[in-house]
Amino acid sequence: MRAIGGLWRWRHNPLRRTTDLAEAWVALTALLLILLVAPVLGSVVGALAQDTLQQAVREQRHSRHQVTATVVRELKGSVLDADPEAAGRESRTRVLADWTAPDGTPRHGTVLAGLKAPHRGDHFPLWTDTHGRLAARPLDAATATTHAVLAGFGAALLTAGLVESVRRLVVRRMVRRRYAHWDQAWDRAGPDWGRTGTGS
Repeated sequence: MRAIGGLWRWRHNPLRRTTDLAEAWVALTALLLILLVAPVLGSVVGALAQDTLQQAVREQRHSRHQVTATVVRELKGSVLDADPEAAGRESRTRVLADWTAPDGTPRHGTVLAGLKAPHRGDHFPLWTDTHGRLAARPLDAATATTHAVLAGFGAALLTAGLVESVRRLVVRRMVRRRYAHWDQAWDRAGPDWGRTGTGS
């Protein structure tokens, strides 16, 4: 990280310019923000995400129910898996099935069953809402915690990247101003530098 490289300008040196010291202050400020603010902000975002996601887990557990469905017949043709959590773990087959909703209402429809070779009368678990409509499996607490940790890390990295970007912009403007001052000094010196001004 270039912020650490800017700290050399703190050394006392007769050739040190005011802008060198200013760059050192900018580098130190950026370093402190990255080391102190970014982790704190990441922790806060992670904690807030954890609270929100765990609340969602509780609500989904309350509003979604696992029922047992019965295969009426297998349907041909493939569809996308409606449950991304189950993707890759088990084969899903499109079937026509019957099930009873948690409120006692009989239901009938096309669903994805976790059966490799479904036959009429086979039973399989199915997630529904209180009225028996199909629903995704509720989020589990471990997955919610993983998402919250990733959100916290993401916030910390985003903060560090933002601080470093601002530091670079500030230093770039300082360098441009320095070059502009040098150009003005050279313009003032004009042709009098070197041999031209010696009178030879």
